[in-house]
Amino acid sequence: MSIPEPASPSATVSPDTRPAQAPDDAETSVYCQVVTTIDSQEKADRLAAGIIEARLAGCVQIVGPVRSVYRWNNQVSFDEEWQCVIKTTTARLDAVTAHIRAQHDYKVPEIIATPIIGGDEDYLDWLSAETTAL
Repeated sequence: MSIPEPASPSATVSPDTRPAQAPDDAETSVYCQVVTTIDSQEKADRLAAGIIEARLAGCVQIVGPVRSVYRWNNQVSFDEEWQCVIKTTTARLDAVTAHIRAQHDYKVPEIIATPIIGGDEDYLDWLSAETTAL
């Protein structure tokens, strides 16, 4: 497999570059979307089912396969993965993160949370109900 040429230096982002401050709505969001990737459909299904069964999220969408390109051990890697998009509450974020870490076989799994700053009220009410322990 050939590795594509990297972008020109002017197109790269400095490691010291920090993103802009999040808007106030993002900092106080009750809901978030968590993204992780895993290396097979079967593992993605098991991870998603475990998250839903534990009421850590209301929904997990599995997208894939996707192609991930990243640097690991000083080498550029190209891998086929399945992306799990997890809808949950910020109150459940730590538990979702712990569950992913416990079930994942990557040394450093991708776990990225993005605040949900709006949405359909009925859907968000349902999301709250699904992430509340019975």
